[in-house]
Amino acid sequence: MSTYDQHGNTPGGYAYEAAARGWLELETLIELAEGLTAALHAEYPALVGYGESIEAELALSAEDGLPPNRGRIRSALEAVSIGAGAGTGSLTYTQRLINGLKL
Repeated sequence: MSTYDQHGNTPGGYAYEAAARGWLELETLIELAEGLTAALHAEYPALVGYGESIEAELALSAEDGLPPNRGRIRSALEAVSIGAGAGTGSLTYTQRLINGLKL
């Protein structure tokens, strides 16, 4: 038996890891991702695929209980932040997701 502390990096460890690191609850992140996708539909239709990929990663995390793939989410959020203009709803949702995941 190992005494190594896994720090929540075990199957189903997202809730522990989220609480320990101060991340938002998964349901809140999903709501933010849905808001981002809706804002992208209205403001930047060419970037909607990034919002949908974030939603898919969070839905997969909710389904299997594992932590979301932060690398894929970070890449999508970076692409949106480059394409979205200052003062838009898309950029606001992007910033809230970045802060919520501590990226």
